[in-house]
Amino acid sequence: QVQVVESGGGLVQPGGSLRLSCAASGFIFSAYTMGWYRQAPGKQRELVAQISSGGETYFANSVKGRIAISRNNGESTVYLQMNSLKIEDTAGYYCNRIYPQFTWGQGTQVIVSA
Repeated sequence: QVQVVESGGGLVQPGGSLRLSCAASGFIFSAYTMGWYRQAPGKQRELVAQISSGGETYFANSVKGRIAISRNNGESTVYLQMNSLKIEDTAGYYCNRIYPQFTWGQGTQVIVSA
């Protein structure tokens, strides 16, 4: 059974940093491009960053230069390091395969507030 557990969110002031983790199980993690998505209240879920099995990365323009994505295939975990956080980064953050996607996990909440 495919499962992911996201963690690392929290309340942070503007300009702060957080490191999110996504621990996956139930599939061959190393074979898939993994993505971090976010969904703010009242908005559609959007792709924030992705990393291929070979380590190639993509970042949405809204986070480019402030966010890094990495993966540890041995531990089936993908990370999202977020720096210089802005109020507009407030959202639920979720990980999933780019394709084919599986049922979304619970996500981890990031709240950026003064």
